[in-house]
Amino acid sequence: MHWILLVIAGLFEVGFTTSLKLSEGFTNWKWAVGFVVCVIISFVFLTKSIEQIPLGTAYAIWSGIGAVGTVLVGILYFKEDANFWRIFFIGLLIISIIGLKLVTPDKSA
Repeated sequence: MHWILLVIAGLFEVGFTTSLKLSEGFTNWKWAVGFVVCVIISFVFLTKSIEQIPLGTAYAIWSGIGAVGTVLVGILYFKEDANFWRIFFIGLLIISIIGLKLVTPDKSA
C-alpha cells in the first residue's frame, strides 16, 4: 500500500510542476491554485509512504517519477525536444526507479 501511495505522490509531483509552468509565474490564479493543491497532496502521500519505505529510497523514487513524468509532459504537451539522448536518459531513470523498488525491503512484510 505504501508503494502505491508513493506512486500517487510522484504523479502529483508531475501535476505541480505542470501547474507551475501553466501558472505563468503565478499570474494565472487557477493554475496557481492547482499547483498548491498538487503540492499538498503530493507531500501528504510522500509523508505517508515514508512510514514504511526508507526515506532515501522514497525520495529518490518520488523525485524520479516526477522527473520522468515532467519530461514526458514536456515532450507530449509542451512539444519539447525528444532526441535520442533525452529518451535514453529517461530510460535510465525508469530502470533506476524499478531497481530501487526491487532492492528495497518492505517494512510491512
